[in-house]
Amino acid sequence: MPVVPKRTHQQVVAASLCRENLWGYIKFLHLRQNMHLGHSEADNQHAQWLLEIGAGSTMNDNKMIQVSQSMVCANLNTLINRIYPGIGNLRAQDDQYFLDRIILCPRNNKVHDIKEAIL
Repeated sequence: MPVVPKRTHQQVVAASLCRENLWGYIKFLHLRQNMHLGHSEADNQHAQWLLEIGAGSTMNDNKMIQVSQSMVCANLNTLINRIYPGIGNLRAQDDQYFLDRIILCPRNNKVHDIKEAIL
């Protein structure tokens, strides 16, 4: 519900989207399939591994998580070249290239460092 200061319940409901003139033009889209996770055996194994990490069952005595060597990059340039191959040859209209790729970091300072290296 919208925030409508110092109004009655009826006035708040009247201000909601379903009472808006545009309500008749709204099209509802329903998501039916998780597009982030495929259905291959490797995808299922990766999903199970992520669940185990979330449950804390994959940590060793030092509270460290063992990751596959295929997930390890020697340095930042290797990571950037693996995630963003051919980044120097892009055109301005290649938005989908960036929509299909992402590097996640646990801390904002690392995000800024990686962003600077990519740019």
